[in-house]
Amino acid sequence: MACLKFLGTAGARFVMIEQLRSSGGLWISYKDTNVLIDPGPGSIVRCALSRPKLNPLDLDGIILTHKHLDHSNDINVMLEAMTEGGFKKRGVVFCPSDALGDEPIILKYARNLPEKIVALKANKDYKIGDFSFQTSMRHIHPVETYGLKFNLGNTSIGLLTDTKFFKELRNFYKTDVLIISVVFFEPRPGIDHLCLADAEEIIRVCKPRKTILTHFGMTMLKAKPHIQAKKMAEKLGLEVEAAYDGMSLNF
Repeated sequence: MACLKFLGTAGARFVMIEQLRSSGGLWISYKDTNVLIDPGPGSIVRCALSRPKLNPLDLDGIILTHKHLDHSNDINVMLEAMTEGGFKKRGVVFCPSDALGDEPIILKYARNLPEKIVALKANKDYKIGDFSFQTSMRHIHPVETYGLKFNLGNTSIGLLTDTKFFKELRNFYKTDVLIISVVFFEPRPGIDHLCLADAEEIIRVCKPRKTILTHFGMTMLKAKPHIQAKKMAEKLGLEVEAAYDGMSLNF
């Protein structure tokens, strides 16, 4: 059995800062492997509050899609937790190279805690225990950013993280289940995030069996994501759902 759990659905800075939605990332359990994607602020707290509780000591790997704080703030504490306070060298971290660059998000001492740290590249295949994933092309975002594709059992899943819309997204993310970060309700020219209309265009072309909207900014929260997802589902004739904190999917 495989499980995917949303430890948070906050997008952008103000929803994160006010914790109108949690920002703990995405926990995946597949066979005997546990992976955490994008541990933002409060990730370790959300693990402790999860029911059933998620123990960071069980983690085999951590993936950062990019280094912005709403995706990476708890990376160092989760590294300590994964390695039993640094006393047990274990686990793998995957992150873009700029997360280790001139303004590193992973502290120097914490880089010695896991078995290894792997710098992500575009359109490459990677593996953590039983869990395999593929990176997308580089997204259009102020820092180095990659989306992900992976399989849980017989189900292909796409994780479309922060980016400006560009047409190549519609080719890469043709999966059974598509998770889309939708920060804005309406377009915001000059800011490299998707809006609801961008998500609709991607869904219309990719036609996933199920789409989950997440990573909501203030304008999306005010527009009530569950209502917008229902309207989109009716318009496209496809299953579209808005994620909520603590939401789990079993495969």
